[in-house]
Amino acid sequence: MNDKIHSSDPKDPSRQGNSADPFDAQDGREAYEDEFADEFMKSVREDLGRQVEEEIEEEAAAEYDGQEQISLEETEGMGHKRKRRRKKYKALKIVCGVLGVLMLALIFLVGTPPGRRLLIRMAVTYIDSNIGREEVPVTDENGEAVTDADGNVIMEEERPNTHESPADARSEDYVTNIMLVGIESVLPGSRADTIMIASLDTREDKIKLTSILRDTYVNIPGYGMSKINAAYGRGGITSMYETIESNFKIRLDGYVMVNFEGLEAIVDALGGVSIELTAEEARYLNTTNYISNPEYRNVKEGVNLLNGNQVVGYCRVRKVATVGGANNDFGRTLRQRRVLTAIFEGYKSKGIGELLGLMNTLLPYVTTDLTAKQMENLLVDFIEEQITEIESLRIPAEGAYVGRTVEGAGSVLDPDLEANIQIMYEFIFGDESEEEETTAAE
Repeated sequence: MNDKIHSSDPKDPSRQGNSADPFDAQDGREAYEDEFADEFMKSVREDLGRQVEEEIEEEAAAEYDGQEQISLEETEGMGHKRKRRRKKYKALKIVCGVLGVLMLALIFLVGTPPGRRLLIRMAVTYIDSNIGREEVPVTDENGEAVTDADGNVIMEEERPNTHESPADARSEDYVTNIMLVGIESVLPGSRADTIMIASLDTREDKIKLTSILRDTYVNIPGYGMSKINAAYGRGGITSMYETIESNFKIRLDGYVMVNFEGLEAIVDALGGVSIELTAEEARYLNTTNYISNPEYRNVKEGVNLLNGNQVVGYCRVRKVATVGGANNDFGRTLRQRRVLTAIFEGYKSKGIGELLGLMNTLLPYVTTDLTAKQMENLLVDFIEEQITEIESLRIPAEGAYVGRTVEGAGSVLDPDLEANIQIMYEFIFGDESEEEETTAAE
């Protein structure tokens, strides 16, 4: 696939055509930071060892001197008390020295870019070893699936970054595009209930969410025209990559997939999210099975602190309008973007200690093909650029599609792909619109 963060490899042929490659400078900076971090931690260990060694030597010398004086001190009735005081004083010096060095190391780890990168790398190593990887068939040298003695296909965890982007799929060094996929289950034939592109823009210091409506009528490579949410059921994540990249001419740098059970766990681990409901939404959620647990069918009009089970039900609603008046799939994807924004706001306020503590709970629900290096670079960009703003877009955009009925597919949204691509480029890459270009020229 694309290692952009595509990146850390300046020789990546997929990035040819860029006259100046900022990743060359980035690699040099990372190498310097790594070397600096290693040297600093080595120095901390040496200083700590030296401190303890010096204090032990002083303690030994003091005890030797004390042995020569011991008979006199005992006759004066002071020996043991003075000896104990001396030991306590020396022990206190050792403890203070150790704490001082540890405090210096803590300041380095939290207060400097090399230190934070070191902490991030440690966290990513843990994430990479515990996060889910999609299972794919084991193949032989001819590309044929390998089966066991009973004829069952042998599966293995997918290696990261295995998909190839088309040559005309656009990417920029300042934007990383991650495909977000939400599915009801992982059973064969499942359809993608949520399709988004999360773009981390380090030029504008923003996260941008682009929802692609599941009724969007597009060509699924190898299968023909269909609704875009059918791509996952036809060919899994590979088909999702090919469908989005070939239709919308945008390069995807990885994917993250969560099912409804995972979304529920993520929200509950956060302690719930605040969502505003209309009176009709509240009535609908309380009188249908969208909230699967009847105990939680008690939401009300206005702002609610929704738990995971309630959030899943809220995200699936499409038959009543949401706040702002959006209905059908337009309202459903708007709800999903609101939930993701609320989750983002909740988790960004938590400290690194809390986030590390939540990993064991959340990682089993997440599947991705991001490499450890990609995850590290994403976290570094997010933390060092202090990204706190999130924006959203819906595709097909208003006025850039036609609703119609297609035999075999039902009601679809037939997009003007050229117009939607331009709108996506303006939103994700910050391109100027035709109106802005005309104004600038005048």
